[in-house]
Amino acid sequence: MENDMTTTAPAKKMSSPKPYVHPYFGGMVLGIVLFLAFFLTGNGLGSSGATARLDAFIEDQIAPSHVDRTPYLLKMAGGDKNPLDDWIVPVFFGALVGGFVSGKIGNRVKLETTKGPHISNRARWLFAFLGGVLFLYGARMARGCTSGQALSGGATLSAGSWAVMFAIFGGAYGLAYFVRKMWN
Repeated sequence: MENDMTTTAPAKKMSSPKPYVHPYFGGMVLGIVLFLAFFLTGNGLGSSGATARLDAFIEDQIAPSHVDRTPYLLKMAGGDKNPLDDWIVPVFFGALVGGFVSGKIGNRVKLETTKGPHISNRARWLFAFLGGVLFLYGARMARGCTSGQALSGGATLSAGSWAVMFAIFGGAYGLAYFVRKMWN
């Protein structure tokens, strides 16, 4: 009988992800959070304003004279104003940290590229980046992102917010036809 000295180490057992919270319960909690945001701070929820403020902060560090000559940036960072001194900046970072903590608790944190079989990782990242840039630009033109327009604006029955949301979902539905082969 031959002595087999090779042993294999047991594979590291990865715990399976926990189930997501029920969507109706999650929606109810989100509604309560939105109400509390309005009640306690007088502001709704959103994040595109924070990214604009982060951009203004970076530009103010690099070219403060340009910030002082640009009306859009002047409101956020002109003169002695600190663009990070706004309620939306901690909300933005709180959402990032909260999402990470939630993913960690639910065993869903991993580095991966989700894509279909007919697209490369590089193309997927490029399209995701371009889509994000276009969406953020559109969000600033519309005076708010999906969370700001749909949640906060929709809760106040703003007609413009409802129009933006129909445009966002309609545009995504219309574009889906053209990119569906990348996911099949």
